[in-house]
Amino acid sequence: MRSSNSRLVVAMLTAGSFSLGAGVKIDLPKDSPVSVITSDYGDSSETARGGAMLLDLHAALTLRNSTQRRIRGITLLVMAQEVTPGGKGSVTVTSLDVGPNETFPVRIDLRLLRPLQSTGGASVQIGLDGVLFDDLTFYGPDKLSSKRNLTLCEWEARRDRRYFKSLLAEGGGERLQREILGIMTHQADRPTLDVQMVRGGRATNFEPETLVKFAFLTLPDSPIEPTAGMARIAGNEARAPRLEVKNLSDRPIRYLEIGWILHNRGGREFLAGSVPAALNLGPGQKSQVLENTTLKFPQRGGQPLAIEGMTGFVSSVEFADGSMWIPSRADLGLPQLQRVMAPSDEEQRLVQIYSKKGIKGLIAELNRF
Repeated sequence: MRSSNSRLVVAMLTAGSFSLGAGVKIDLPKDSPVSVITSDYGDSSETARGGAMLLDLHAALTLRNSTQRRIRGITLLVMAQEVTPGGKGSVTVTSLDVGPNETFPVRIDLRLLRPLQSTGGASVQIGLDGVLFDDLTFYGPDKLSSKRNLTLCEWEARRDRRYFKSLLAEGGGERLQREILGIMTHQADRPTLDVQMVRGGRATNFEPETLVKFAFLTLPDSPIEPTAGMARIAGNEARAPRLEVKNLSDRPIRYLEIGWILHNRGGREFLAGSVPAALNLGPGQKSQVLENTTLKFPQRGGQPLAIEGMTGFVSSVEFADGSMWIPSRADLGLPQLQRVMAPSDEEQRLVQIYSKKGIKGLIAELNRF
């Protein structure tokens, strides 16, 4: 078994406190590919807050792979109340390599809300939304689009391992080490932006709006060509992005994401997230992507971000047969992407191995594949 990174998708949050551990139920299907070996809820607690209970869940689970296939990723659905806002969240663990009968840890740290008047039963239910195997097959109800998300992470992991192994073959440990040190420097210097997404359009900004057209980065092997795009900008909000895209491939496409790079008046650039779109786009066809969403960006120094421009790029594509396209390492080396893109889960995991075990430990890990 090897270590992994966790992506935590934390539910939104909206005074006496008491232990929560006894009120947690883990509910796995009879044919689940994983089983629970141990569960520890540590200092988990419930606190009365107004007309609701605030649940602080801190759980350390040990799961076992009950199949004969290797597990690459898993998503757990954590629910205190299905209807109440803030009542559910999830934990996704990627970059796994868990063999048959091997165990692996899953850490859950979430804050959830449930009604003060309980109807009985467990305070929190932990269920399985999906498991991805090394042959890219999937198990689970997939209520959270876990199949797509886990598969995308696995494609990124394979791409990044190939890249690091090519550096090792090209220049040995010294060349690989230079690249890892460069990545660590980039992670420290990369500009970050906490973005709040509001469905349904306008958030809280009432400044006059300006219609801003997107510029686009051209990625040579992308199966999608963005041909036009615009959004309404007001202060530190970008509203209702509209895109027109064309399928350049010979296969139908059912899902894509367009990444946004924002430019402010000070000339700085920030990666602001992506516009997802489910569609049915045949070879050579064009389609408009409309998103009834507002992205709200934090103020800096008490002043709005003052967005002046936007650049879009294709960040992922899913074909109708379930296969995917993602930017290559050469694409990610383009200066504008290199400045703003966050490292993948796998890249972060490999950097952590280097930090703990040095270049020899990293080489040993890469040679496992």
